[in-house]
Amino acid sequence: MVDSSSLSSNPRILAVVPARGGSKGVPRKNIRLLNGKPLIIYTLDTASTIDTIDTLVVSTDDDKIAKIVEDYGVKVIQRPSELALDTSTTEVVLLHALEVLKEEGKEYDVVLVLEPTSPLRSDKTIEKAISMVVNGVAESVLSVRKTWENIGYYESGFFRPVLQNAPRRRQLRDPFYIESSTIYAVKTSWLMNTGTLVCKDWGALVVNDIEASDINTEGDFLFVEYLIKKIGNGK
Repeated sequence: MVDSSSLSSNPRILAVVPARGGSKGVPRKNIRLLNGKPLIIYTLDTASTIDTIDTLVVSTDDDKIAKIVEDYGVKVIQRPSELALDTSTTEVVLLHALEVLKEEGKEYDVVLVLEPTSPLRSDKTIEKAISMVVNGVAESVLSVRKTWENIGYYESGFFRPVLQNAPRRRQLRDPFYIESSTIYAVKTSWLMNTGTLVCKDWGALVVNDIEASDINTEGDFLFVEYLIKKIGNGK
C-alpha cells in the first residue's frame, strides 16, 4: 500500500505538458495561434512563473512542436511514435518522461500534468494542486468543475437521467462535478506503483468554468479566443 503521508519539506516537482502532433478535432491545435500566440505557449507561460516547479518539460512526437518549445527555452522529451497514438494513455507518457529524466540523474516526488488545451488555468490553481499532494491530502489530485445540468444516458432514443426525480428548475438541483483536464497532480510513488493517476480517494480541486475551458473542437477554440480578447488571460 502506498504511503499517504505528506512529503518532505523540499519535494521535487516535475511538470509535464503532453503535446502530440496528431489531433482530429482541431488539426495542429497545440501550436495553432490563439489570439496571436501558439496554444501551448499559454501553458508554458503560466508554469514558468511557479517557483515550486523544479523541471518543466514538453513530451512530444512532433518536430514542429519541439522547435517552438525549444525556442521558448523549455526542455523537450522526444516521445516514441508508439506512445503518441489515439489510444496512448497519459500515464504511459508520464512514466516515459520519468524514465528519460531518471537516466539523466533526475528524480521527482510529484508529477503534474498540464494539458496545453487548457490555456486559462491560473498559477494559483497549479500551486494549490501541488500543495494538496505535498501535504498528503491525497495520493493524486484532479481538477473538477461544477455543473447543474441534468446529466443522463441516451438509450435507444430515450433520455435516462442519472439522478431520478431531480427538480426541473436548475436552481433547485444539487450540482454534479465533472472531471476537468485543467490539471492533475500525483505522487511519483503512486504513479510508479500503480501505473495510474486514479485513486480511491481522489483529491478534487474545484475550478471555475473559465479555468476549466478545454479546447477539443473548433467551437472551443473560437470561444476561448473570445474569452481572451474580452478578459485577458482569464486569471
